Amino acid sequence: MIGYRSNHPMRLNAVVWAVLAAIMVSSGAQAAADSLIDTSAGPMQITSVAQGLDEPWGIAHLPDGRFLVTERDSARLRLFDPDGADLGEFAGLPRVSVGGQGGLLDVMIPRGFASDPWVYLTYAARAGRGRSTALARARLDFAAMRLTDVQVLFTAPEGVRGGNHFGARVIAAQDGSIYLALGERGTGSDGQQAQDPSRSEGKVFHFGPDGSPATQLDGAMAGIFTFGHRNPQGLIQTAAGDLVLVEHGPQGGDEVNILRKGANYGWPLVTKGEQYGGGIIGVPEMDGMAAPVHVWVPSIAPSGLMEYQGDLIPAWRGNLLTGSLNSDFIARLDPANGYAEERIAAPQTARVRDVVQAPDGSIWFLSVIDGAVYRLAPQGK
Repeated sequence: MIGYRSNHPMRLNAVVWAVLAAIMVSSGAQAAADSLIDTSAGPMQITSVAQGLDEPWGIAHLPDGRFLVTERDSARLRLFDPDGADLGEFAGLPRVSVGGQGGLLDVMIPRGFASDPWVYLTYAARAGRGRSTALARARLDFAAMRLTDVQVLFTAPEGVRGGNHFGARVIAAQDGSIYLALGERGTGSDGQQAQDPSRSEGKVFHFGPDGSPATQLDGAMAGIFTFGHRNPQGLIQTAAGDLVLVEHGPQGGDEVNILRKGANYGWPLVTKGEQYGGGIIGVPEMDGMAAPVHVWVPSIAPSGLMEYQGDLIPAWRGNLLTGSLNSDFIARLDPANGYAEERIAAPQTARVRDVVQAPDGSIWFLSVIDGAVYRLAPQGK
């Protein structure tokens, strides 16, 4: 396994990670073998489910146990059976712009899929001389392996040059509405777009299932739910109904935020991170700005987010899990204990992009370095 550490791996993705991937391919590297590791909940087995993925970004399970994976750089939506056999890729995707940190991003299956089978996708799209983050939904034609009735629900109206910080996690809430988290597109500490209520960058949006705005704040673009985000990479609604977001800080200052309608989370005015190479950005806290419930300094580059609610690992019920893109572990946070952290590390946990709970209560995650889907569960289960 090739190791690498950076305070900002996303910025280096287009160069460093491409080189590392090429080295791994040329040397015949493949998904890591299965592992048995010790955790606070006892021995856990990590097993390989699917391999050969190109920059995997999002994973979602279908009601029958099959699962979907998005590949960012090849802009492919792939289908696998419950045991990980490759069932092919879907044709008919919306036009995706690949480059930098953009491409085909998140995939989400809403709760009502069995009766109303929509799939939601986020992706980078061309917009004028730049690129925007977009949200679309479609139906899955499994017989033809094609998306049908494709509907582009939202495209950020500002086309921004550059390839950073698209964000683009999407979830369906308990009431069926949709939340979409957008990055500030790498505008840096001098950019105020995340604070501008007339712009989409650095915001979380709230939509109806058809993309119609579900929130209207005074003086803000329709649909904006919260402000002042930098680079969101994980978004969930907990069983208790809280909306929780993980986002990258600059050099340090990654955050876990509990979202409240109309709240401002501070970027770039408030952060516990600093400029790359050193230097102050804003202040650590400010009246009127929502404070994070957990901060990482130095950065772990959190990505993907889930709340464990299964029966396989009762000791972790109600805990949050997020991957790390620069430190080769999955972080488990216990909200009932001040967000105390356990770091779950194994050869398979290099550059974890997404982490989800499977229908059987096991924990599945995507390894970018291995190009693989892995399953984490108690030994023998």
